[in-house]
Amino acid sequence: MLPDLEQLILRQRQFFAGGKTKDLAFRKQQLQKLGAALSKHADLIMSALEQDLGKSKFEAYSSEILFCLQELKYTLKHLQNWAKPQPVSVGSPLLLFSRAYVQPEPLGVALIIAPWNYPVQLAILPLIGAIAAGNCAILKPSEIAGQTSGAIATLIADCFEPQYVAVVEGGIETSQALLTQQFDHIFFTGGTEVGRIVMAAAAKHLTPVTLELGGKSPCIVAADSAIAYTAEKIVWGKFFNAGQTCIAPDYVLVARSRKAELIAAMNRAITQFYSAQPQTSPDYGRIVSFKHFARLSGLIEACRTAPCEIIIGGETDALSRYIAPTLVDCQDLPTAANLKIMESEIFGPILPVVTYEELDQAIAYINQQPKPLALYLFSDDQPTHTQVLSQTSSGSSCINNLILQSGVPDLPFGGVGASGMGSYHGKYSFRCFSHYKSVLKSPSWLKLRWLYPPYRADLVAWIQRLISV
Repeated sequence: MLPDLEQLILRQRQFFAGGKTKDLAFRKQQLQKLGAALSKHADLIMSALEQDLGKSKFEAYSSEILFCLQELKYTLKHLQNWAKPQPVSVGSPLLLFSRAYVQPEPLGVALIIAPWNYPVQLAILPLIGAIAAGNCAILKPSEIAGQTSGAIATLIADCFEPQYVAVVEGGIETSQALLTQQFDHIFFTGGTEVGRIVMAAAAKHLTPVTLELGGKSPCIVAADSAIAYTAEKIVWGKFFNAGQTCIAPDYVLVARSRKAELIAAMNRAITQFYSAQPQTSPDYGRIVSFKHFARLSGLIEACRTAPCEIIIGGETDALSRYIAPTLVDCQDLPTAANLKIMESEIFGPILPVVTYEELDQAIAYINQQPKPLALYLFSDDQPTHTQVLSQTSSGSSCINNLILQSGVPDLPFGGVGASGMGSYHGKYSFRCFSHYKSVLKSPSWLKLRWLYPPYRADLVAWIQRLISV
């Protein structure tokens, strides 16, 4: 049974109108309460994540709870400065003795729709920004990670009254009902197709949106890369959370001269990280649902026929929703471009490996695809860095590393084009949920009579002399 959403939103609007959320001391207090509750409910959260995604305690704590606690600490440290009016130059002698500034102010009531792959982090991080900016918020966790959705509901209920921050649980019909309501901002993390639905629903109310989507994030391995280092980074970044990471490398483009060496090194890294039997490893996760398991299994089956070749992994177990870390040789770029595995984001532990002859060829292929959420490059050659960064477009780029760009609070996290719009993390989360109001103050004693009719005949010429380019 759906809750009375209209009444819930009305109560939040009334609470917001009372002005309490605009008080900076109140915001800090609520952020501190959220941090305390995250620590208090850590065991509940980690248990839920293990049930939903097979996450080890380390993965669950480091990528979900610790990530949020670090964001809270950073936000509390800087919130005072972020919330200050920001003086700007008036820029014109016509405004002599006036002053101008930009005043951040909260938007009102925000809707945050979170996904299932990092269900705590991707619900709480935007909530931190919404609270810091002075808003009320409604969280909609993903029903696909059902145990974690319940844990988030418990966490939030322990912190906040529903007229301030509330969790609304449920399936697709709940999301649809929420999207018929009017909010002051909608923050959505998920797939591109659902992102279009969210944006269309928001357009009916002219509600601004932040869309954190995905796409096929490429990983270029240049001819000069340090292969042992590169292989370990790729294996870690790809198979963390069983590949269910929006900024995981979706495919590898490797210089032909280094392909065999890279595959052998990745094979060694998989065994080193997860043993020769990854299914028995306590550190290797599971696919979130049978629906997603079936989709990924279908991709593996499609890779068992030429020109593809499964060179590592490929084993599956439906009962435990296990899919082995899998490497697929997709031959060269002209061949790979037409393969099913290269059509859309994989979002699982299957990694296509594709060779290129010249770097220009790899760049051209990337630029023919929708703009990705992330782009990775392994190379120690500065001209190669410059070429790739200047000739491609992506939400973020990372050189000689993977995924960790998302952990730098001063870097905005977001997509471009089909991979999303808007950004957050750190001060960008505060900005995301704020309106930056322009303010101009002029003294009432300054009477510029020449501005008013009747105008002097020489006024235009005088102004032209006063303001010259």
